[in-house]
Amino acid sequence: MNDTDHRVHGLAADDVPPDWPPIAPAEVTALLARYPSIGSAGVIRWCSPRPLSAAALVDVAGRMVFVKRHHRSVRTPATLAEEHAYMARLRAAGLPVPAVFADAAGNSAVARGEWTYEVHTAAEGLDLYRETTSWSPLLDLGHARTAGAMLARLHVAAEGYPAEQRHTHLLVARSELIASAHPLDTLAAQLPVRPGLAAYLAQRDWRTEFEQTLGPFHAQVQPRLAAQPALWTHGDWHVSNLCWSDAGSQASITAVLDFGLAARTFALFDLATAIERNAIAWLALDRGDAAYPDTALALIAGYREQRPLSAADIHLLADLLPLVHVDFALSEVEYFSAITRSPANADVAYHTFFRRHAAWFATPPGRALLDAIRALA
Repeated sequence: MNDTDHRVHGLAADDVPPDWPPIAPAEVTALLARYPSIGSAGVIRWCSPRPLSAAALVDVAGRMVFVKRHHRSVRTPATLAEEHAYMARLRAAGLPVPAVFADAAGNSAVARGEWTYEVHTAAEGLDLYRETTSWSPLLDLGHARTAGAMLARLHVAAEGYPAEQRHTHLLVARSELIASAHPLDTLAAQLPVRPGLAAYLAQRDWRTEFEQTLGPFHAQVQPRLAAQPALWTHGDWHVSNLCWSDAGSQASITAVLDFGLAARTFALFDLATAIERNAIAWLALDRGDAAYPDTALALIAGYREQRPLSAADIHLLADLLPLVHVDFALSEVEYFSAITRSPANADVAYHTFFRRHAAWFATPPGRALLDAIRALA
């Protein structure tokens, strides 16, 4: 594949040139030479269309491995190791999470030049949704229910995992801002160690805009968020991060993928994220029919099969939904502003993702989705 041939998912349901060049054969050969358990590199069979890193499936001596490459400004070996330790915990508890290979020195993440690499076993099953953009709604209600049940299993497996919070805010789904009694002050305290986000916000009356965005929702929900038991979570529970036994509605999940956004948050945060990712067509808000309440209800029903939710949990889940994206949206602003240096994409992350997504929940379709969830209580 030529670099000019490769396209990735853009921010407007389009395919765009990548910020990061696709992984090249010579690059894979040099990398996998450090992994004696893998053997010599073979043929690159597929390059991922996901935009925030570069990844490929590589055929090595008749088996596939998954190679993912990050710029060192986004992930270091240390920050990747946080994800890998969590994945190992879940795999040991019986979750179908692909294993991460260690190199000859025992490292699960490798730094080479300006890049940081990780190599995984290939996921088992069918990657039915791998070309699907992250904000595409899940239409198969059987898959939605199964996905909800697997998320609950993941939360059960994660209980008691003692690791501290991630040591980065960048492209991680954290919850400190929304759980804070004073989110503006909390963000202001973070900005000295987040200079890219600070530089972007310095151009705006961000305190007023934050108050407008969080104000309609935050005060009523914050005390309950702050009281939630901490739990390491997935952070990006979209159907494109799951593999399946077959294409039918009764298919089982054979692999759980992509823990790049994982962080120490709380269980309802992850379930709300699953609804936000799978039950709202964010790229089609102007159509007026962006909400898919049946998908949301199926996710919750599946979750409840494995992990109970009280009436208070259901109400908190609905009240949390307008805010669940806030911390991650700002991490995307930071990424586009400071790493890829794309002011246009940073503006989309700020105005569309951060502000408009919250405001949508005050519209009739947004309120109807929240009411449908509350009715479960």
